[in-house]
Amino acid sequence: MGALTNQVAIVTGASRGIGKAIALSLAQEGVKVVACARDEGKLAEVMSASEEAGAAGKIIPTRLDVTSRSEIDAVVEQVVGAHERIDILVNNAGITRDGLLMNMEDDQFEDVLTTNLRSVFWLTRAVSRLMVRARRGRIINISSISGLMGNAGQSNYAASKAAVVGFSKSTAKELAKRGITCNVVAPGFVETEMTDKMGEEVKKSCKTMIPMRRFGESAEVASAVTFLAGAGASYITGQVLVVDGGLCM
Repeated sequence: MGALTNQVAIVTGASRGIGKAIALSLAQEGVKVVACARDEGKLAEVMSASEEAGAAGKIIPTRLDVTSRSEIDAVVEQVVGAHERIDILVNNAGITRDGLLMNMEDDQFEDVLTTNLRSVFWLTRAVSRLMVRARRGRIINISSISGLMGNAGQSNYAASKAAVVGFSKSTAKELAKRGITCNVVAPGFVETEMTDKMGEEVKKSCKTMIPMRRFGESAEVASAVTFLAGAGASYITGQVLVVDGGLCM
């Protein structure tokens, strides 16, 4: 049995990339993972992959649009009704709408902030109420090195990811006395569908800036999240764990 057997987690953006890897990693540790995303077909694939791997836990595919506060509240209520607990929350859902600042439209900025930041607030607020009553919980928010370093053409994305760090530190201070931790994982360049869109020359240039000379893998980010969800991280809160091959140092 896994180290987190029978705990219940909500993971957003779980249909692909880093979110999928996180959901599978937690399931391997025995967690009942409410895997949330808009693409139900992709979520079914995550569930099948977990079953084929013989995970000790279970993937529970759940459609959720994180830009809808009412859908978030409904999913949290549904999970509590079915399981009577939520032990782990991983806010991973995120989008990019890149563009130079001078040419950026209002909706490019607002769409990114709603998905990447407001959803984190809405979900954390809803789940923390239950965790406070239980006097336990792990909240792990996925940021990015863009939120730590900035990145040209990503003023909206960088702003949202930097805000996640400040939000998480404040949340950690508010909830620590209730036995709840709140931490951040900030990935660097990771092999996902998002980085697949980069040209080969751009990728090669980026890798020269990374001391480890390669992009990370989703499973490496998932391992960091799983660690922060476990007993070994019980005295760690308000921290940013950077998983970037040494780029941001």
